[in-house]
Amino acid sequence: MPNISRRDFLISASAATLAATTGFAASRTQRVFVASNTADGIRAFDWDPATGDLQPAGVAASVPMVDWLCFSPDRKYLFAACEVDSFNGKPTGKVASFRIADGKLEQLSARNSAGKGTCHCAIDRTGRVLLSADYGGGSAASFKVTDGKLSELVWSEHYTEHGPNPDRQEAAHAHFASFSPDNRYAYINDLGGDAIHIYTVDTGTAVLKRAGIYRSAPGAGPRTLHFHPNGKTAYSMNELVSSVDVLKWNKADGSLTRVDTVHLLPPNAPLPDPKDAPQGNTGCDTVIARDGRYVYFANRGTDFLFSFTADPATGALTPMERTANGGKTPRNFTLDPTERWMLVANQNSGNLAVFPRDIGTGKLANEGKKVDCPAPMCIVFE
Repeated sequence: MPNISRRDFLISASAATLAATTGFAASRTQRVFVASNTADGIRAFDWDPATGDLQPAGVAASVPMVDWLCFSPDRKYLFAACEVDSFNGKPTGKVASFRIADGKLEQLSARNSAGKGTCHCAIDRTGRVLLSADYGGGSAASFKVTDGKLSELVWSEHYTEHGPNPDRQEAAHAHFASFSPDNRYAYINDLGGDAIHIYTVDTGTAVLKRAGIYRSAPGAGPRTLHFHPNGKTAYSMNELVSSVDVLKWNKADGSLTRVDTVHLLPPNAPLPDPKDAPQGNTGCDTVIARDGRYVYFANRGTDFLFSFTADPATGALTPMERTANGGKTPRNFTLDPTERWMLVANQNSGNLAVFPRDIGTGKLANEGKKVDCPAPMCIVFE
């Protein structure tokens, strides 16, 4: 057996431990796709989980104004929400699907959404139902998925309520779609109407039927909804007031009940410079660690990430610290598959930032690496 130094042994052992505990070889690069709100709407990058390096790999698909991406459960297909105001001669946004092969994208289908400005999409756990949400149109739609191809829209609804904020809630603004932990219910966050609309889902037909509604505080603007791994808790980000509603999810009827509200800004927090953030402070997105022990929120205007510990059983939050996000206007952020790194898409500074994360304590480093990317909106790992 050849002699090796103690340093070489420790490096080798660390790499083996990383591979064993995460399922990813430390030396293996992985394809990452980033939604870009530009004409070349899906960018590709190569990710090294051992070093946290992110290398540009070109344009993956020249579809316009992509705001969101999501994978099918089997990771064979990628779906995109395009924030355009017309498609196929109709005043709607666009949803598209792609087959993934060797890190490349082949478009399979493209369909009209229910309204303008399609900003989000989500697929259910069977891989047969895709939802889209239209910010500009204040609407949502469902599509049946067959071998990665989208049907014409099956169900849609246009919302009509609006909230008290005259600048941001002059009309309904559907912003986010999600499914319950048991896949029986679908949720559409309406930022303009201060509501989360609740539906039952028929995974065979992709038809949704109304099952209820959750109402936030007036003017809060519920933007996103994320379910905790405990299957009992959800977090609704209130964009307009930079707060998070901690919700109890009721499995029997899919309803949501507010348990607590957590504020991301300290009292009397200074306003950001209007040149950088004309809308002031706005809450953005949520990331939950797989073990449910740590939850992270992003705030824009006064740009930062806010780390919390979470009670795995109840989802109750305890603040840890605010840290940097590496740019202006974090639109989306995510943990890599090893959970040793946090990646942030900073929309207005045109960059992706990568921060080391301590798996044991959940703490994020306050300094990280940066990679240029025009108008990044969403980050997904193949």
